Formats: sequence, structure tokens, C-alpha cells
Amino acid sequence: MASIKPFRGLRPTPELASKIASLPYDVMDSEEARALTENNPYSFLRVTKSEVDLAPEVDPHSPSVYEKARDNLAAFRLQGFLEQDAEPHFYIYRQEMGSHVQVGLVAAASVDEYENNLIKKHELTRPDKEQDRVDHIRTTGAQTGAVFLTYKANKTVESIIRRCMEKSAVYDFSGVDGVRHTLYVVDSVADESAIEEAFAAIPVMYIADGHHRSAAAKRVRDICRNANQNHTGDEEYNRFLAVIFPHNMMKIMDYNRVVADLNGLTADSFVSIVREKFVVEEARGGAVKPNQARQFGMYLDGKWYKLVARPELYSENDLVENLDVSVLQNHLLAPVLGISDPRTDKRINFVGGIRGMRELERLVDSGKYVVAFSMFPTSIEELMAIADNGQIMPPKSTWFEPKLRDAMVVHII
Repeated sequence: MASIKPFRGLRPTPELASKIASLPYDVMDSEEARALTENNPYSFLRVTKSEVDLAPEVDPHSPSVYEKARDNLAAFRLQGFLEQDAEPHFYIYRQEMGSHVQVGLVAAASVDEYENNLIKKHELTRPDKEQDRVDHIRTTGAQTGAVFLTYKANKTVESIIRRCMEKSAVYDFSGVDGVRHTLYVVDSVADESAIEEAFAAIPVMYIADGHHRSAAAKRVRDICRNANQNHTGDEEYNRFLAVIFPHNMMKIMDYNRVVADLNGLTADSFVSIVREKFVVEEARGGAVKPNQARQFGMYLDGKWYKLVARPELYSENDLVENLDVSVLQNHLLAPVLGISDPRTDKRINFVGGIRGMRELERLVDSGKYVVAFSMFPTSIEELMAIADNGQIMPPKSTWFEPKLRDAMVVHII
């Protein structure tokens, strides 16, 4: 069963919501965050990337950064920018990006269910990124960013959510990127009970995005539980902030790769080696954005190539090995370019599909990278099947859009 609970959300006042809500902390670096906050004193990045209010030379993981996050969150509350609801609620978060619409439930999910794999994982976490979230949650006393969960679409849940959206929204604004964000408060006890009951019939949920946030929530729960002699299991630290979407509303975009060098090879010799495993065709019509699995684009020396993996590269009996990201990694990036661990190798970087093919061209043409690979997106069905099978996907397999905005609702623990 999926055990979810309403909670007393900490939220922006309606007139400031569009100025406070911010992109997640982990889709930008400190320099980008400084630029975004320069003329916006209300930006929630002052809490999630609080180094923007400290000297540039300060380590983003130093205690002073987490303390500044705590102080800024307290100041936002004191000045009335953020207010906590008097009663626990569920919230409904609707996003619209072009023709794509997704509607999710904001709720407090169970750390126990995460621990017991009823909330299923598909990625490994990095200790340093996990520790960063632990320190941020413990110092601020809040979960400021939501875990992005999904579940197999359920008509009962869909009907209840639709009914709860018949009332007026508390926020409805569009960001500078054109994505529209709408939030509804579920303030009917009957609707809240119906939502809990409907989710109780859902056997499992899946982490779409937010493995480090959920892992950190579990570690914080353990610390708080061990320190609390009167622990009951009902404390807010036993749950984590989540936005939960049905799987048929998920939009996964391509997650592309750029590499800084050819591992000592010339461009001609590199292409010759690639031809041993892939059918290679120089593209005459511009950028190659794959429109089906087993196809890849490659940008090298100002030219685009279409790569098609030969059949022997795929393992139909292995869900992970059959992924396009695995094929590229196992048969090109590792053996040819020497990138054995893409999680730690500094020679490779990853570019979300929202940035488009032009960004791949720009990065290579700048000289910072030598070759780029465009990918066909992993499907949500592949993600769920791998999680159900207890397997782990390669790093940077999925890029979800649109991104959830931080501060739409904050969970105080």
C-alpha cells in the first residue's frame, strides 16, 4: 500500500508565489543561482542555494552555508513571505509546458515505505550529494525540495484529483521559461480521507527524480529517531515531501552526453572504430535528434552523424543492458573513450534535452568538449520495469520536464 499523509505546508503568500518559487537547487551551479537572485530578494534559491548570499569563495558545503539557509528561511517566515497552514492538507500541483500537462498530489510520503522498497528506486546515490541534503534538512528543519514520485495510473485517484480541482487555485502563474504552475489546496476532510484511501490501494510508487532527497530523508529520520526517547513514528521527520504523478503524465526527455576528448584518437580513427559497432552515416540535414530507440546522434568536428547500434549490442533478456544509455556506455564511451565510470569521470558531462541540439553544438564548437551524443529518451515503462526487477539504471538515464518548483509547498519536520 502507499501510505501518504496531509501536512501543514509552509507556502508563499499568493502575491509573492511567482517571485519566491524557484527551480530545484540541483539543476544549476552557484554562479547561475547568483545571477537568478541578483534582482530578486524573494527567490527561494536564497534558502536552497544560500551561498548566493555569501562570498563567492565560500565552500557551498560549509556549515556557514547551511546556517545561512536556516537564517534566510526564518527571515522569509518572519517577514511574512512564507506562511504555514494552520491545518494539515494535501495539495494539487498542476504544470503546463506547451501542450504537455501533468497533475500531481503534494503529500508527505512514508520513510518506512522508502526503506522497505514500497517506494522503489532505480538509481544509486552519491555520498557527497546525500550528505549535502542531510545537512540542509537538519540545519533548516525543513524539506525544501520535493521528491518526484510516480505510480501506475489509477482511475479512482484521477477522479478524486479532478474533483478537488473544481475550486479556485491559490497560485496560478507562469515562469520566465513559459511553464505554468497552478496549486490547489485540498481543504475538505472528506476529500483528504478519500485520497488516503485511494492511495492505500496502490501497491507501490516509484522515484522518478529525487533519489538523494529521499535517501537524505531516511538518514535524517534515523538521526531524529535515535535522539528522541519518546519517538512514536508519527513525527513529521518520519515522512518526506513528495509530489506524486500518474505514470501516464510523465514526460521524459533525452539526456545527452558531451565528452572533452577522444582518448588520444584522431577524429578519423575514432569514427572508424565507432563503425565497428554502429552503422554510421553522415547527416546532411543538420542536427540528429533520434526518433526511436537504438539510434544516436553524434556531433564531431562540426558535423552530425547518425549512429544505429548493431543488433548484437542489445541484450533482450536484460532490462538494463537493453537501454540505449547502457549500449552507448558499454560499447562506445567505456571501451573507446575510456570513460569507465560516468558518475565520477570529469571528462564527460550531461545535457538535459530541454536545452536542445543547439546546446550540444555550442558546447563542442566552444572547444570545451570534442564530441557530443544525442539520445532517444528512456521510457517511464522501462524505468518502472527495472525498479520492479530490483535493478539499477545507469547514471543520467532520465531527464524529466517540466521541473518542479521549490517553495510551492515546504514540509517542516
